[in-house]
Amino acid sequence: MTLSPGKQKRLAAVADHRGTIAALAIDQRSALRNLFSKVSGQPPQSVPADLMIRFKEAVSRILTPHASAILLDPEFGLSAASQRAKNAGLLLAYENTGYDKSVRGRLPNLLDGYSVERLQQEGADCIKVLLYYSPFSTAEINSFKQDWVERIGAECAAADAPFFLELVSYHDDMDEKGAGFALIKPDSVTRSIEEFCKPRYRVDVLKVGVPVNMAFVESPTTPSSGVLYSRKEAKTLFLRASEAASLPFIYLSEGVSNETFAFALELAAEAGVRFSGVLCGRATWKDGVSVFVQRGFAALEDWLYVQGVRNIQNVNAGLAAAHPWFERVSVARSMPGKD
Repeated sequence: MTLSPGKQKRLAAVADHRGTIAALAIDQRSALRNLFSKVSGQPPQSVPADLMIRFKEAVSRILTPHASAILLDPEFGLSAASQRAKNAGLLLAYENTGYDKSVRGRLPNLLDGYSVERLQQEGADCIKVLLYYSPFSTAEINSFKQDWVERIGAECAAADAPFFLELVSYHDDMDEKGAGFALIKPDSVTRSIEEFCKPRYRVDVLKVGVPVNMAFVESPTTPSSGVLYSRKEAKTLFLRASEAASLPFIYLSEGVSNETFAFALELAAEAGVRFSGVLCGRATWKDGVSVFVQRGFAALEDWLYVQGVRNIQNVNAGLAAAHPWFERVSVARSMPGKD
């Protein structure tokens, strides 16, 4: 993988001094509305935009001193971007939130009124798009998605903007939280990584879920009747997915608890996985939503300064085994992260 000097510089801006990406994600829009709705009892569409904006601002201001970067959306997150710590880089989401449930395949689309160049003008160091992808979907669906990613990769290359592709595994006919999908998730994640490491897409960093559903992995809290993978088997699957990657990749938390995500990073480290960091969202700040709704903004700030910081530090502790993003970039092997 060869990167331009401009992309190298911008990737360094979202990494720490070791070249590890220890980033905070709060680009959620519909997911954040749903969290507010669940706590407040309001329909998601009735959740005021101002609440989401203020929540993102508090998360950015209080937690980015402990992160190498923050991922935000340009719809509700630009004011939060301006409140991030001085040394924290910025990734901006380019995709529209959600998908049309009346159309099979969870087809992606981009935000209206935005381009890579405009996102850069808003301060983005790097561009991120989310793609629901299943190797088990029809050739027609996957061809559409592959062409879509290829066009974004070309646009990012023309703008010299690093391209982060977030791959979310799913199956059109399965519940992603169920045992059936847990059995095929390792193959889904691994095959998706293999596909989007191909040069035609011009992806610079992959953002992926861990290759096993942690709810079905042997642990002190998993009932024996619910174990699909022993700890040893899970580590083998972590390593298999890692070895399929020729690009730097980082893990997303997929909405699991802080403790569960920390356990996943522990398994990755034990397996010798060459991951380059995380873009962790809800595992860090999710429980702050109920604090904000029920007790107000000052209580949210107090919670973030104590439990939020504790959560992000817990994730950061799991990055000791992470590898620099430039390890897989031949022209920049000696390139450090930011100061």
